[in-house]
Amino acid sequence: FTLYFKLEKISGKKLVKFYNVANGILFCFLAGAMITVSATAVGVPTNMKMPTLSDVLPNSYTWILIVLIIGMITTLIASNGYSIVSKVSNWMSPVIIFAFFGCGLVSASQLGITSMSDLLNIWGSGSEPFPGQIKYSFWHVFFWSWFANAAMHIGMSDLSVFRYAKSSSSGWTTAAGMYIGHYMAWIAACLLYAVYLKTPEAINSLEMGLAPEVAPGPLAYNALGWFGVLSVILAGWTTANPTIYRSGLAFQALIPKLSIKRATIIAGLISTIAGIFPAFAMKLLDFVSIYGFILAPFGAIIVFEFFFFKKLNLIKNYSEKKSISFNYAVFFAWFISFVFFYLISFLYEVFLSFLTLPAWIFCGIMFLLFSKFSQRND
Repeated sequence: FTLYFKLEKISGKKLVKFYNVANGILFCFLAGAMITVSATAVGVPTNMKMPTLSDVLPNSYTWILIVLIIGMITTLIASNGYSIVSKVSNWMSPVIIFAFFGCGLVSASQLGITSMSDLLNIWGSGSEPFPGQIKYSFWHVFFWSWFANAAMHIGMSDLSVFRYAKSSSSGWTTAAGMYIGHYMAWIAACLLYAVYLKTPEAINSLEMGLAPEVAPGPLAYNALGWFGVLSVILAGWTTANPTIYRSGLAFQALIPKLSIKRATIIAGLISTIAGIFPAFAMKLLDFVSIYGFILAPFGAIIVFEFFFFKKLNLIKNYSEKKSISFNYAVFFAWFISFVFFYLISFLYEVFLSFLTLPAWIFCGIMFLLFSKFSQRND
C-alpha cells in the first residue's frame, strides 16, 4: 500500500485530502526545481544566459523552451508507471555516481588538494556569510543533508516505492542513495564552487560585495566537460521522475476516478510550470527544509501506530474501522508539533532542519496520547 492509502485508514478520508493536496503540490515544486537544475546543463551548449541566485522569473524564451522540453520528457517517463521510473533510475544512477566522484576528484586537484591532510587544512576556513544569510557550520550541512528528503524517508513517502520491495532489506537502498546523493554529491558541489570562487569573475563579484552567480550546469562542465553536463541532466531527471510519480499518486488518491497516468501528467504539468521559475531551485535549501518539516511528522503517525498501538491496546486503522472521516488525534498531533517547533525556529532563529526530528518524535508521542484519550471508551 502507498502512504496515502495507509494514512487514509488512520486519519480518515477528509483529513487525508488536505494532506494529499499539500503533499502533491510540494512534491511538484521539488520536481520543478530539479527540472530547473537539468535545464542549466542543457543551456550550456546553447550559450544560454543562466538564471542567477536572485532570479524569480525566467530570463529568456530559450530558458522557457528548454524547461518545457525537459518537463515533457520527464513527465512522459513518470506517467508510464513505476516499472519505467525504476528502469530509468537504474540506467542513470551509476553514471551520476561516477560523475559526483569525478567532480570531487577534479575539483580537489584544481584546489591543490593531494592528500587527506590537505583537505583537513581547509576545515573552518570559510568566510562570513553575506548580509541576511546565516553562517553554516558543519552541523548545518550535516542535518540539512540528512533531512532534506525527510518527507520521503521518515515521512514515509517511500512506501509508494517500497510496496514493490521483495524484502525489508530493500530499505537500505534509501540509506545508500541518500549517502551518495546527499553527502558525496554535496561535498563534490562544495569543491566545485570553491574552484569557481577562484575565477576572476567570482573574485570581481566578491570585491563588489555580491554573491558570485553560477548555475549547476556550467559548474559541472568546468570540471568534467560534456560528461559533467550529462550528469547534471541525469541528476535532475532521477529526482524529478520519482517525485512526479509520487505527486501523481497523491492526486490520484485525492480523485480516485482519475487514472494514475492522468494524475501523473497533471503533476508533471504543474512541475514543469514551477520549473520555469528559477526561484524554486535557487532557494532549494530553504524550500526542502520547510517542505520536509511540514510533511515528515505524518510519517510519525504511521510509525508510532505500527510499533506502539498494539502494546497500548489501541485500535489500528481507527478511522477505517470506526467509519471516521476526520481523526482529530492525527490533526492535533501534527498541528501542535508543527506550530510549536516552527515558532521555536522563528522566534529564536533556530535552523529548521535542526528541529525536523524533534518535531517528528513529538508528533508521534502526541498522537499516542490523543489516541489513548479518543479511544478511551472503545
